[in-house]
Parts: sequence; C-alpha cells; structure tokens
Amino acid sequence: MSALAIDVRGLVKLFGDKTAVQDVDLQVPKGEVWGFLGPNGSGKTTTIRMICGLLHPTEGEGTALGFDIIRQAREIKLRTGYMIQKFSFWQDMTIRENIEFVGRLYRMPNLKETVDRTLADLGLTNRQKQMAGALSGGWKQRMALAAISMHDPELLLLDEPTAGVDPQARRDFWDEIHRLTTEKGVTVFVSTHYMDEAERCDKIVYLAAGRKVTEGTVAEIIARSGLHTYRAEGTGIRRLARQFEAMPGVEDASYFGAALHVSGTDPAALRRAVDRVSEDGRVQWTEVRPSLEDAFIAMTQRAGVDARFAAA
Repeated sequence: MSALAIDVRGLVKLFGDKTAVQDVDLQVPKGEVWGFLGPNGSGKTTTIRMICGLLHPTEGEGTALGFDIIRQAREIKLRTGYMIQKFSFWQDMTIRENIEFVGRLYRMPNLKETVDRTLADLGLTNRQKQMAGALSGGWKQRMALAAISMHDPELLLLDEPTAGVDPQARRDFWDEIHRLTTEKGVTVFVSTHYMDEAERCDKIVYLAAGRKVTEGTVAEIIARSGLHTYRAEGTGIRRLARQFEAMPGVEDASYFGAALHVSGTDPAALRRAVDRVSEDGRVQWTEVRPSLEDAFIAMTQRAGVDARFAAA
C-alpha cells in the first residue's frame, strides 16, 4: 500500500485555449498537513478539484488514497472531505439539521450518535439549534469542517477555508485541523493566502501561473529563494519604498508589518542600495532573515506574475 495520500504527475487542465494548470506534480505523504499557496488565478482550486475527481485532467495521471483520479473518482469522494471557499450549506437549517442531512447523504449508520460525537468534537453542541445563516464566519467554517469530517475521511482538501475569518477563529480552525491529523491520522491539503497559516504546515507547495514554482518546508523555501533582506522601522519610511524601485540589486521593496523590507539576491548590490538611502542617517537598517512573504513575492515576480496579487 502506498505511503502517499496524493500522488499526481503531469497534471494539465485546459479550459478552451486557456491553460489553468500546467505539468503539476504532487506527492503528499499520509498523515501530513501541506499548504497550497499562490496568487489568485494560479490554478490552486482547479488542481484540488482534479485530485478529488471533480474535474478530469486534460493530461496527466495520479492517485488519491490509492485510487485513480480519473477512473475511481467515486471511491475518492467517499473517503475525502472537500471544503470549498464559499459556505455551501443550508442557511435556513440549524447546525444539527445540516450535519444530519450530510450524514444521510453518506448513509451513515448510527446517525444520531455520529452527529452527537461530531458536534462535540468541533465544539458545536451548545450551538446546534442555531440557524446556519445566522452564524459568524468562524462558526460557519467550523460547522463546514464538522460536515466534511463526520464520515471519518482519510483526506481533507480545504480550499481557502479561513478566508474572511477573524484571527482567533482562524487559530481555532487550525487547532482542529491539527487535532484531526494527530488523533486520526488524516492527511490535509489546504490552500491559503495567509503566511501564518502556511507556517503551520509540514510542507508548502507554491503555484504561479498554473505551474509549480517550489515545494518544501518554510526554511527550505526561504533558503532556496536566495534572498537577502534588510528591514527598517520608523515614521515616514513607507515613502522610501519608491526610491528603491529602480536601484540595482533591489528585487523588491515592500512595506508590511509596520516595517519596510528591501530584498535582493546580490548582497553587495543590495547593501549599496540600502547605504545610499540611509546616507542622511535618518533610517537605520537591520539585516534580517527573509520572511516567507519576502520569498513568495520574489518567486512570484520571477515567475512573471504581478506581485500585487501575490499571497499576503
């Protein structure tokens, strides 16, 4: 039996004359949490749908949980939980009614006991009579996770599950994901735009313009980017970013986290640029380890994708 939950090679998906995914390979071991990142329109959702059998690839092949993604899609769907970006459950039904309905779709035995256990596991017991449409974004996502995990799937495919959810709810959601992995050995493949979420994953895959750009742990990806980064904080530094735009050695100058990050792969040229801007002594720079965001913005630009739409 394969040790891989996902093993796909050469995936290509065309929509008319548009190439959504081009030659994507993925080998995700069982029991791990992998993050799937990339700019909007990079092909993440299309790839996820091919993995779970909802879309047939134009080219390529592979398996999910040992089942062929083209010929055995039904078997994959029965053993997989898939959460789409948009809340897709019934707004005019209670949490419990939604979970019970999903259980009937799966023809689950001992339905009442299973629903009770699922509600308890996800902390929904006290809210089970609330209407789904009245829930906050965080509770809606928690209910959705309960619905897609109640049949004890071996694989969870989550497509930007925490988009628009507040930070505490996002943290709680991720605690549940890791609980499912730790206690039940579930494999999780999750797309996200949040760097802090990506850093919770065992490994990360980065897609840009339909192609896989890189894959690895956070440390591996940062090292592979070849970046050197300087950081400055203080009043008025935001305006300095434009001064770096045409300077040799500077690949990116971005203001985030109340600091200006200036990055490049040529350390000597980058240092000269930083020294030039700080000649008047008003700005003090510190060389820092590049962040995951620094690395992704650089890789997005190298892949020819507008960095304004990079993961952030």
